[in-house]
Amino acid sequence: MTGFSPMAPDLSSPARPWLTIVGIGEDGRAGLAPAAARALDAAVLVAGGRRHLALAAPLTGETLAWPSPLSDAFPALLARRGEQVCVLASGDPFHHGVGSLLARRVPPDEMACLPHPSAFSLAAARLGWALQDCTALSLHGRALHRIVPFLTPRARILALSWDETTPEKLATLLAGSGFGASRLYVLEALGGPRERVRAATAGSFDLSGIDPLNIIAAEVAAGPQARVIPLTPGLDDDWFESDGQITKAEIRALALSALRPVPGARLWDIGAGSGSVGIEWTIRHPANTALAIEPKAERAARIARNAERFGAEGLTVVTGAAPDALAGLPPPDAVFIGGGLTGVGVFEAAWAALPPGGRLVAHAVTVESEVRLHALLTAHGGVMRRFSLSRLEPLGAFHGWRPARPVTQWTVVKP
Repeated sequence: MTGFSPMAPDLSSPARPWLTIVGIGEDGRAGLAPAAARALDAAVLVAGGRRHLALAAPLTGETLAWPSPLSDAFPALLARRGEQVCVLASGDPFHHGVGSLLARRVPPDEMACLPHPSAFSLAAARLGWALQDCTALSLHGRALHRIVPFLTPRARILALSWDETTPEKLATLLAGSGFGASRLYVLEALGGPRERVRAATAGSFDLSGIDPLNIIAAEVAAGPQARVIPLTPGLDDDWFESDGQITKAEIRALALSALRPVPGARLWDIGAGSGSVGIEWTIRHPANTALAIEPKAERAARIARNAERFGAEGLTVVTGAAPDALAGLPPPDAVFIGGGLTGVGVFEAAWAALPPGGRLVAHAVTVESEVRLHALLTAHGGVMRRFSLSRLEPLGAFHGWRPARPVTQWTVVKP
């Protein structure tokens, strides 16, 4: 089998793409495919980070170093439409890169992309890991805790760093969460003359002088006290900070089962309390999002802390009372009403925002709210269930069952 090389853009055809995105590595021009080198030499304008521009030197065209914010450069690029323009990016421009940002502004037939091996590919190659078996994510410009949902025994994680401080910060997070035995590899300046690979356990991390350009590889090892997030819903109640206003683990599992989260779906959690339902919704899949609507500021702040602790990056807290707080929010794919169902207009506003095929799940613990649920069942159909739960508790020198208040659940799909 012959080797594959990317096809060069047709520089003579009037229908050719005018924008070429070139992936570049730490080996600079020496690592570029001939097609990428030709595109750079033909460009009247080359844009990229200062490091990228230096790696691609010498350049014959005009250069544009990315400003901050990067989006400020896009008008200058679009003003050169029809001329040969190149954009430089690290590795694969469409994997945590600038490619997707440009694709929102430039039609696909006006753009060509010549990728270079990404930092993820290079790291997997250095360690001998199968890339398809790894979780690849970026901590660059993102919250460190977003890694938490992926911390499971024997997991292999590849994480782009923000800077030279990220590896130690991650080691501290792991050690403090019961994952101190995890082995961390810090891979610095991959593909260039400064390349270096070093390793340490999270609990005894002592690497210094780390290059700002690095990627971290983690082999996760969980200790007995580690909080490993399972695939099933219904996380322990004491994992959440709460003032008692929380959908209990068993009932929460039933609520999420009825809500049926799917990748990329958005939940409205109305009367969010501690945020447990919305948090579990978002950590089911990285693309899931949730809006936690909570009228009390103290509880809203508590929800934000819980979300950070779980790495529930897709959860947004909305402080305000429904239905007024629902106005103008992005439409939901599913709605959970855990409290406030008897409030005037709450159901009506949520139902109006829900698209056809969307699911609504509501819980009731009082007679008044049960009456309301029955009226809604009569009007809209759906399924109603009642759950009774007892927990074993000490009773003097013995043990006995303490029943919790029954919970009535109504589930309906909007036609």
